[in-house]
Amino acid sequence: MTTAEPTPRRRRGRPGHDQAAILRAAVELFNRKGYDATSMGDLAKELGLTKPAIYHHVTSKEQLLSRALDDALDELTAAVAEASRKGAGTSAYQRLRAVVRRSVEVLVAHQPSVTLLLRVRGNSEVELAALERRRWLDDRLAELVADAAAEGSLRGDVPPALVSRLLFGMVNSLVEWYRADGVYDTATVAGAITAIAFDGLARHEPEPPASQAS
Repeated sequence: MTTAEPTPRRRRGRPGHDQAAILRAAVELFNRKGYDATSMGDLAKELGLTKPAIYHHVTSKEQLLSRALDDALDELTAAVAEASRKGAGTSAYQRLRAVVRRSVEVLVAHQPSVTLLLRVRGNSEVELAALERRRWLDDRLAELVADAAAEGSLRGDVPPALVSRLLFGMVNSLVEWYRADGVYDTATVAGAITAIAFDGLARHEPEPPASQAS
């Protein structure tokens, strides 16, 4: 009778230091210290790694920035692109309202990366590309606003480009104060922003019957 050879134990990498963990740490450092002021040595120290260990996963600090900005933009870009498509049975107003609500959900899900995105000023090719993507989002949302006004669902006396900037501005302001473990959950905040943007804050009392008007 032969004895089976013991199965070799699988070698496991150092836990918690995969690409995703390195990117999360990098975004946190970029937000805390500023991208330009953060070195790969700072990131290595934060993670308790050597710089060569980090370079095993990424090629440069700029690549980390690029991935972070993609994380901030990809899901929102997909949502706006979908809303821009004229779907059967959905009005421009319905799609606009839905994408504003969705933009809140996306921001909350990617808040650290969005915070970093909003601090980008175009100091490199990576930053310029991110700013161009933001302009694309502004333009597509403005087109949706114009379509909703043309169908009679929105007032038409405010320039659509301005409305687009104001809508995104209200959503983006969440990076300054929103906390996932705070008082308000994502659904509450998304519903409040959507209601204020499209319904306003004033109470709309039903008009009295004509017989009571005087």
